[in-house]
Amino acid sequence: MNTSLRLAIAALLCVTAVGCAKKVKPTPTPTPAESTSQTTTDRGSDTGEYTEASLNSDSCLRQRVIYFDLDRTEIRGEFQAQIACHSKFIRQFPNYNVTLEGNADERGSREYNLGLGERRGNAVQSGLSSAGAPGTQLNVVSYGEERPTCKDHSEDCWSKNRRVEIVYTKN
Repeated sequence: MNTSLRLAIAALLCVTAVGCAKKVKPTPTPTPAESTSQTTTDRGSDTGEYTEASLNSDSCLRQRVIYFDLDRTEIRGEFQAQIACHSKFIRQFPNYNVTLEGNADERGSREYNLGLGERRGNAVQSGLSSAGAPGTQLNVVSYGEERPTCKDHSEDCWSKNRRVEIVYTKN
C-alpha cells in the first residue's frame, strides 16, 4: 500500500474513534445551601431520634419529592440520604402511613405513564423498605401524567413532573 492511502486510513480511524467517544455529563455540585440543608436536622434532644415536630421542621423530612430521569425508575444518588431520612422517621412513628404518589410527564400514552408512575412509586417503596421502613406503612398510588406541577412544554418543565411525592397521614 502506498503511504498516502495508509495516512488516509489512519486519519479516518482517528476521526471515527473521536466521534464514537462517550460524552460524559458533568454532575452538578450542590451549592453550600443545598449541602447544608441535607445535613442539618432537627432531632429530638441528644438521642438522635426524630420527634413528630421533625416532620415539619427537619430539613431532610421537608424534602418530600424525589425526581427521576426520562423513562427511568432508578432513584438517583442525590436522593439516597432523603430516602434514609424518611425511612428512619417511618420506623420511629408507626402511627403514620405514607402514600408514595408516582407521576410522569405528558409524553407517552396515558397507560404507559400510569405504569411508569407506579414503577417509580414502587422504586421509592423498595428504597424505603431497604433502609428499614416497614412495608405495612407504605402505599403506592400512580397518577401518571394527570397531576403535573408544571404545564409548559419544555424539558425543564417535564423534569419537574417526573417525580414521586411522599405524603404522610397520621392514623
